[in-house]
Amino acid sequence: MKNITPPFTQESALAKVQMAEDAWNSKNPKSISMAYSLHSEWRNRDQFFTGREAIVQFLSHKWKRELHYTLKKHLWAFTENRISVRFEYEWQDAHTGNWYRTHGNEHWGFDAQGKMSFRDMSANDIAIKESDKKF
Repeated sequence: MKNITPPFTQESALAKVQMAEDAWNSKNPKSISMAYSLHSEWRNRDQFFTGREAIVQFLSHKWKRELHYTLKKHLWAFTENRISVRFEYEWQDAHTGNWYRTHGNEHWGFDAQGKMSFRDMSANDIAIKESDKKF
């Protein structure tokens, strides 16, 4: 897979977003973590953590709860070394069996090697019927 580094163009920002979508849909925390710098700083809703090992732990826990996870990301804006996306993903709660669609935004910052050095995410979960799934 080609590494995309700043400064971003429309084409490279779109490609970076697609790579992120593909990676997250793989649901492979260890592989996904390699797209982030060693000391990447995350805010995910009300959680704050730093580093690849924390990313692997977070994603491993996430996908034990969020079954049948399917994500779609959309480029919102970009600058020289930052990208903002809006996203939707659908999942089934492992404990209740209920389905949800999560809508949110992420702001990403990248180092010179193209690794994500920070990720700031806000989202809301909306209960849906399985028959209302889009993905």
